[in-house]
Amino acid sequence: FTRELCRAMDQMISGSREPVRVSYSDTLFARISYRLSRLYDIMQENRRKASGERQELQMLVSDVSHQVKTPVSNLKMVSDTLLSKPVTEEERREFLKGIRNQTEKLEFLFQALVKTSRLEIGAIRLEKNDAPLMDTLAMALSGIVYAAEKKRICVSVGCPDDLRLFHDSKWTAEALFNLLDNAVKYTPAGGAIRVSVEQWEMYVKIDVSDTGKGIPESNQGAVFRRFYREEEVHGEPGIGIGLYLAREIVTKQGGYIKVTSKIGKGSTFSVFLPWRYFR
Repeated sequence: FTRELCRAMDQMISGSREPVRVSYSDTLFARISYRLSRLYDIMQENRRKASGERQELQMLVSDVSHQVKTPVSNLKMVSDTLLSKPVTEEERREFLKGIRNQTEKLEFLFQALVKTSRLEIGAIRLEKNDAPLMDTLAMALSGIVYAAEKKRICVSVGCPDDLRLFHDSKWTAEALFNLLDNAVKYTPAGGAIRVSVEQWEMYVKIDVSDTGKGIPESNQGAVFRRFYREEEVHGEPGIGIGLYLAREIVTKQGGYIKVTSKIGKGSTFSVFLPWRYFR
């Protein structure tokens, strides 16, 4: 009995064979067999999770490598030019501006990765407090005012001043800023962005609408993926992590995000946050 038991456990450890499942019987062997079968199922599930996590890690490393490759190559090329060739003062200033831009892109990437990873592993705990939603919107909007004015984009807001919401104001502002920042990037000069708030029975709905080029229906399910960017927008600044981070922030507060869009008609990203406080 012990020899067969050890053999079955060795096979379970190696994953080469599932333990023999016996029909119900009130014997010692049947009770041990039942527990071994349950243990085997747990081990197999853990193996599948570990395999999935390895694949996700490989994809993350590949994505980060891809995002870092271009700015690093640009920095190297500009540095080599400055070291090997005589340049005028005007050219030197242009090269230095390029170095600064690429450095800022790398810094933004690393900060976004740190925020995302800390949220995912639970190192950052979102603290929901009763606060005016208008204050949160103001924080988010302050980050895009200059860029919107530069492109002559009209930004309007419709939100009741007295609407209060149990939410993490700082991180919610971060999520909304990411939506607004995308709206500014992909809305042509002279366009419009509208932020509107509706109070539903269980949720507060925050819409960020723009008059940009729109998102094809086939791509709408992918825009929240980490590092996802459509082929035709690679010329625009960004690394494709803003929407992913926004969804993480909203989801961790019990809410969700959805997008509706039509080509040539613009897009609307809707954030739903529970407005009642649940412990």
